[in-house]
Amino acid sequence: MNIDVVAVGKIKEKYLNEGIKEYSKRLSRYCSLGIIEVDDEKAPENLSHKEMEMIKDREGEKILSKIPSGAYVVALAIEGKQLSSEALSEKLGDIMVEGNSHIIFVIGGSLGLSKEVLKRANLKLSFSKMTFPHQLMRMILMEQIYRAFRIMRNEPYHK
Repeated sequence: MNIDVVAVGKIKEKYLNEGIKEYSKRLSRYCSLGIIEVDDEKAPENLSHKEMEMIKDREGEKILSKIPSGAYVVALAIEGKQLSSEALSEKLGDIMVEGNSHIIFVIGGSLGLSKEVLKRANLKLSFSKMTFPHQLMRMILMEQIYRAFRIMRNEPYHK
């Protein structure tokens, strides 16, 4: 199983990088994990709606260029479907059983994802109605993917 996380922006915070590195190491037992970063667009304060859409579109083009055809795409979006950890584990298992060997999770920038990226997504997933920094979301996502594999294999961790 190949899992990639395509994310807008770089992680500068040392504590987040250490957490991401730890979950990458843990996940190596279950899948081949890749993290693909695309540059974020500068987004000054007080942007108009049109300017925000233009920035999301430019970031979206970069994201889409990293997604091969045939990959199963999970876009993290606040308006997406909320799942429990157990339901996410079951969903990932179903995706694999359906013959998908490449899953790509997409994390947008500070303004979110473009309409085109959301249109490409096979699943829109929300972790909460709350908003999280996209840098922190990368570590939260990786922890949940790790938890999902542990649940799938009836290994202790998720209780």
